[in-house]
Amino acid sequence: MTMKRFATALRAAAYAALLLTAAPLATQAAAPATRISADNPAQHPNFTVRVVGKGQPVLLIPGLTCPGAVWDETVAHYQKQYQCHVVSLAGFGGAAAPASTEHLLQNVRDQLLQYIQTQRLQRPAVIGHSLGGFLALWMSTTQPEAVGPLLIVDSLPFLSAIQNPNATVETVRPMAEATRQQMSQGNMPAAQQRLMMDGMITDTARQTVAMRWSRQSDRATVGQAMYDMYTTDLRQDVARIKQPVLVLGAWAAYKQYGSTKESTRAIFEQQYAQLPQHRIEMSEAGRHFLMWDDTQWFFAQADAFLQQHALAKK
Repeated sequence: MTMKRFATALRAAAYAALLLTAAPLATQAAAPATRISADNPAQHPNFTVRVVGKGQPVLLIPGLTCPGAVWDETVAHYQKQYQCHVVSLAGFGGAAAPASTEHLLQNVRDQLLQYIQTQRLQRPAVIGHSLGGFLALWMSTTQPEAVGPLLIVDSLPFLSAIQNPNATVETVRPMAEATRQQMSQGNMPAAQQRLMMDGMITDTARQTVAMRWSRQSDRATVGQAMYDMYTTDLRQDVARIKQPVLVLGAWAAYKQYGSTKESTRAIFEQQYAQLPQHRIEMSEAGRHFLMWDDTQWFFAQADAFLQQHALAKK
């Protein structure tokens, strides 16, 4: 396969990851939530937060169309060591849509930073998947002193440049606008959705639930979130991030298009080149939902990283 065809296929897979990311089937009951009385949801109308556990604070941000339940297994793993602040974004996975989608992701970013301040969280670690990883990077470039170590799960600073490193916000804006308009017209056929979902989640039962969550998401909100991601380039801005960052990447689902772990890693390295303290690790077999597809590897990577950089603050 030529590099051009490979890049096109990889970009299509990345587009599918954004379009269809949703909560997979939980394998166990959600952990009991502990509410923080000082929290004022009126201060963050674009998301809700469920707080579980005790210890150093960790903020968990899901991907597109995904409610906070996507982190249930992760929360169960960490709640005895960390206080998990599990975010669910408005308009995703059946949650009520936000009152306005104007400057959607920028508003989410600012409200998350305000949440950290009002809850008096001391430089919490942030774990973000896909869209959530992008938001974690954006929060840190905006207020580097507000957040702690970042664990980025299969996300990039500028998705639109995955095919063409020379892409700019202006050159991709027409494509981003077309995507936003397409999303407003409704869901894609189930068969096509299933095919794309197969590239993100291995287990078919979880694929089915993921499709349902995606279909329950507000289309205008999803379209605007995608537009905002496509037209926000953080590749240079990540130079402002002061804390250590662990990036976990997936490549195995793209093998049929000629992808290798080395070629996919090169794309990640190129996009994160300006990030001062970062390490990139690629899963051998996991697809886009690495915390579900390669769970033991995910926890091994995350445990070591958080123990070194989050627990070290105690």
